[in-house]
Amino acid sequence: MAPELLGATVSHGGVTVRLTEVEAYAGEADPGSHAFRGPTPRTEVMFGPAGHLYVYFTYGMHWCANIVCGTQGSASAVLLRAGEVVDGEDVAAVRREGVRRRDWARGPARLATTLGLDGALTGADACSPDAAVAFHAPASEVAPTAVHSGPRVGVAGAGGDALAHPWRFWLADEPSVSVYRPAKPRPRRTSS
Repeated sequence: MAPELLGATVSHGGVTVRLTEVEAYAGEADPGSHAFRGPTPRTEVMFGPAGHLYVYFTYGMHWCANIVCGTQGSASAVLLRAGEVVDGEDVAAVRREGVRRRDWARGPARLATTLGLDGALTGADACSPDAAVAFHAPASEVAPTAVHSGPRVGVAGAGGDALAHPWRFWLADEPSVSVYRPAKPRPRRTSS
């Protein structure tokens, strides 16, 4: 499902972003997923119906947004990694003051900030006609040759295996696509 979201638009708070980069997570089957250990109060939305948002706080300072894509009862979500602002530039410029336009939504935290997304939107149905967050399919089909894939960004351990999880998808030649940064290996603890 993840590559099919490229070119789709997400609107909230007076801004619309066209998705240029996404990253897939396979719930309980994926060590890189927040849902890997099963449902918790934080992750239960990922086990719910498709089209709902899972918005989480990371590093104690940033919001990031996912859209649930699996069947109800089986967690699966796609991280909205980056996009291009296509409407609401005046609002985006205020939210991202002092930041170059191409960087307004370049990365998952920047995208959430540009759209004004936060934890209050977890569970919101982004596919409902009267939704506060509106998610729309791509206006035109994206050519398969324009879609590239590779390892996920910042995922360490078994979930970061680039061969097993080449689940980051992006549109070629889009300046809003984030720069790939591999996860830093965590130092091993030694017993004394």
